[in-house]
Amino acid sequence: MSDEVQVYRDGGVGRIVLNRPRALNSLTHGMITAVRAALDEWTADGAVRVVVLTGAGERGLCAGADIRAMHDDAKAGGARARAFFRDEYRLNALIARYPKPYVAVMDGITMGGGVGLSAHGAVRIVTERSVVAMPETRIGLVPDVGGSLLLARAPGELGTHLGLTSGSMGPGDALLCGFADHFVPSARIPALLDALTEASDVASTVAAHAEPAPPAALAAAREWIDACYAADTAEKIVERLLNSGMPEAKEAAELVLGNSPTAVKVTLAALRRARSLPSLEAALDQEYRISCAALDGHDLVEGIRAQVIDKDRSPRWSPATLAEVTDAEVARFLAPREGDELGLA
Repeated sequence: MSDEVQVYRDGGVGRIVLNRPRALNSLTHGMITAVRAALDEWTADGAVRVVVLTGAGERGLCAGADIRAMHDDAKAGGARARAFFRDEYRLNALIARYPKPYVAVMDGITMGGGVGLSAHGAVRIVTERSVVAMPETRIGLVPDVGGSLLLARAPGELGTHLGLTSGSMGPGDALLCGFADHFVPSARIPALLDALTEASDVASTVAAHAEPAPPAALAAAREWIDACYAADTAEKIVERLLNSGMPEAKEAAELVLGNSPTAVKVTLAALRRARSLPSLEAALDQEYRISCAALDGHDLVEGIRAQVIDKDRSPRWSPATLAEVTDAEVARFLAPREGDELGLA
């Protein structure tokens, strides 16, 4: 097993602890492999009744993939990143179909790949410290790890708003949008983990430690979000946001316009298509095509450079505007990859 993942048994619980706290537990390929190996082993282990995923440190479960490594590999052709995506998405699908209760504690920051390891589980817990997001458009990527399906299934157009702005959710919003099931105060998490070691009924044990969640901030914004984001194109969405008369909508428009124009348009297309996809596996197949296409483009490397390498927060997107991103370019991201399909569905 990788030292970056702690795997052990605690009573009847199989514990998986993401263990890169200095990097906010961001995911390496070795971590994906270690989590997969543990889940495969415990499938046939009768002594393991439930699996619990947590993150080391005080800051969060997982901030997503190690995008510094992705940046360097994309510049070198992207072969390792494509292999990472393949194994990561297959792990996401396994978690969704895992035959034993899989409990994810989404305490603190849980973004990108961290959502993929948690939000497809059977029991998804948030705390008052949870910040849940799919912020990929900010770095020139598109919501993946099954996130496109979760966003597409959120009430109304909330998922479109979150996907295009790279917005984040607090615990109430994560529950509202279908990314979580229970709110448990962070101070009660240790007692819950202890109780699970002897629990015969996982659902009732979690429910006994849960409390009513804080209000969902997005619920109060549904009217303008649904009206603006129902438009057919990204340009029309921005126009509606700017003309709505709502200060929050204008701020949302500015966020959309600051993100990668290509990623924004591809995200909108992916979310619209995900609404009619039959399964998580089909969504992951679509996301694999999109992520691989992003590795071949300009904006992913540039977005990571601006956010985490040089940290100038001034990406030079190409194309630079929504109007310059053609339908043909969007279609390229969604097109099947000859000889390189994920093939889950």
